[in-house]
Amino acid sequence: MTILALLTTALLFGGMVLYAFGFAAFLFQVLPAETAGATIRRAFPHFYLFVMTCAALAGALLWPQDRLGALLLLSIAFTTIPARQVLMPAINRATDRGAQARFRWLHSLSVALTVVHILLAGWVLLRFLPVV
Repeated sequence: MTILALLTTALLFGGMVLYAFGFAAFLFQVLPAETAGATIRRAFPHFYLFVMTCAALAGALLWPQDRLGALLLLSIAFTTIPARQVLMPAINRATDRGAQARFRWLHSLSVALTVVHILLAGWVLLRFLPVV
């Protein structure tokens, strides 16, 4: 179970980093802004499902060995739900209405939450290292 927990946590961490700092940035470099924005809008619900699923599974797998690490992963899963169901639609509405200040604020909140999730997943990964 520990190996599966490690691999699932690593998948979560790597997937979040790749999506946040690779995929999104890449789209805006190679596509017109309008097309990139529409593509990102369609991809985010899947990204959030990936985060929720991986974090919940990793937390469940890690529970018998490391309750603190498991709770951190489960907190990622549970805080992703309002991000997907409330924050993401609010960001989309702000974009659709041309409310740039509101979009910037909400998008910044979304980015901050994702960075916190990445840091938490990274910290859980570090907990797998043997103490020297």
